[in-house]
Amino acid sequence: MQGLLSHIIHDQHLILTAERSIFWEAEKTLIVADLHLGKTGHFRKAGIGIPQGVYKHDLQRLMHQLYFFKADRLVIVGDFTHSVVNNELELFRKWRQDFALLDILLVKGNHDILADKWYEETQITVEAKSWEAGPFTFVHDLNDIPEDPLLRNSFYLSGHMHPAVLLRGTGKQSLRFPCYFFSTEYGVLPAFSRFTGSFLVEPTPGDQVFAIVDKEIMLIEKKIRRSRKATED
Repeated sequence: MQGLLSHIIHDQHLILTAERSIFWEAEKTLIVADLHLGKTGHFRKAGIGIPQGVYKHDLQRLMHQLYFFKADRLVIVGDFTHSVVNNELELFRKWRQDFALLDILLVKGNHDILADKWYEETQITVEAKSWEAGPFTFVHDLNDIPEDPLLRNSFYLSGHMHPAVLLRGTGKQSLRFPCYFFSTEYGVLPAFSRFTGSFLVEPTPGDQVFAIVDKEIMLIEKKIRRSRKATED
């Protein structure tokens, strides 16, 4: 597979992918954030003609990642769904049947508002705010990280921000790309869904940025400023 990059955190081997997911090798766990399943259906209900193929393509990408890595577990770091139940979420039920043995865990995000019964019926384990495993704590929003450094006893992996980086060319040319970014205390995944907005992170020393450019991942030598501001889409 093109677009794979090894990254070590607390002696754990992570594989960053150009498909906006992280594979945690030791735990055979695929990690994603901000799928926003059902969002295109939500827009169509509002009279905006977004093709359903956008949603189906996201599910196909997810399926391909799970098969490629032979993952035993899928961890979703919030905003798995976008709103209330619609036809697209019913399509997910059928998709789930093909992965009946897959352990799926969701750390709830601000868009995850479905009734508990829906998660139970689709065999998804739900954590309200955070979930700890090994050296990591998974949270949807960086604002859920304790302010007091003495209370931080692990490395945090989050979503919500939909981070992107601006690459500038000669003159006034620039392009925006989704990215992963890591500080010494936390990392933020790009939104898995391609049908989302993004928040530009700005350079500052101390953090690593990995831009997703087409089907490749590239380390941006510039550093980014840590920010807890997020998109609201």
